[in-house]
Amino acid sequence: MAKGYWVSAYRTIADPEKLAAYNKLAGPAVKAAGGRVLARDGRVVAHDAGIAGRTILIEFDSFEQAVAAHASAAYQEALAALADGVERDFRIIEGLD
Repeated sequence: MAKGYWVSAYRTIADPEKLAAYNKLAGPAVKAAGGRVLARDGRVVAHDAGIAGRTILIEFDSFEQAVAAHASAAYQEALAALADGVERDFRIIEGLD
């Protein structure tokens, strides 16, 4: 079964307090859903129209698990706390195997 990944690249952080509130809720929600953070806030080299800001990569055992984690009540609560505090490119992608 192919793994699932959350890929999130932050374009702007308009409200650091909302981001902090989101982080407090999102971390436990992701962990409870079986997600593993592979990369966060490390160095980024962006090419073409890429974003060189905060970038997060989270792995799940399956694509379906990644989609379900995003839909979970716990993660939706985190998103409500984040609201309009950031502008980001968030994707759920399926791994190759």
